Amino acid sequence: MQNKRFLLHATLFHVAVWGRARSSISDKTIESNKGYMIKRKIKRWGIVAVILNSVCMTAMADDLLQDAGSWMQIVGEGSLKVVDPKLEKGRIWLEGQSRFDDNWNHWYQGMVRTAVGYSLSDRATIWAGYTWLPTQNVGRSYVSQQDVWPAFRYVLPTDIGTFTFRTMFESNFIQGNDVRFRPRQMLRFMHPLELEPRLSLITWDEFFVRLNTTQFGGQSGFDQNRAFAGLGWSFNKSFRAEAGYLNQYLDDASHTNNTMHHLIMGSLFINF
Repeated sequence: MQNKRFLLHATLFHVAVWGRARSSISDKTIESNKGYMIKRKIKRWGIVAVILNSVCMTAMADDLLQDAGSWMQIVGEGSLKVVDPKLEKGRIWLEGQSRFDDNWNHWYQGMVRTAVGYSLSDRATIWAGYTWLPTQNVGRSYVSQQDVWPAFRYVLPTDIGTFTFRTMFESNFIQGNDVRFRPRQMLRFMHPLELEPRLSLITWDEFFVRLNTTQFGGQSGFDQNRAFAGLGWSFNKSFRAEAGYLNQYLDDASHTNNTMHHLIMGSLFINF
């Protein structure tokens, strides 16, 4: 029952934000400039409230094993025109992460991700990628998970900020030949602050679902949700740093026990 309520909450969050993104575009054509600016501010903070509510409601769940830690990541993305001008629409994605839990006392997971992509337009990109996840959880055997996945990303600029929609469909090779299929959906919002355009409010939510039951990947159904709220600083067009709070809600293999990680997350994004 707890998982059903959580999935409903995450779904309503995505629908609410998408609806507000669409309405912000249509309202501009029917309202006066003064009225439009007032509604724009109301909608902007309404979106922030919805996302922060998603984080807070997750954190208020009962009967959870709770823990603190941190994630650090570096993400590089750019056009393949640096290799050949004819490959201008080709993209490359390189990413590395290091993750700590047990109240910062234990390194439990790393991540290396790489992908190639193709820009369908200035807003839409398709990807094909590979992820390696070396994992050493406390009291468990070492696991070297490998994933392959296609992905689609769409960037939607609006007057209140930029929305990014990313859909990934992972094939998780955890142990042996037993493959788990796990789609994941992210919705991200970035709003530059008026007092300092280089400083942005960053919020995103991503949920994961297991499509099939596997021996090492758990029973099918809800897998996890990640909700983030923080700030970003753009040094220039090539470098941006972000830091904030990440709430990770995890379901175990049998859907009987839940874990929540309260994480400090720091990111560096490099564009080329």
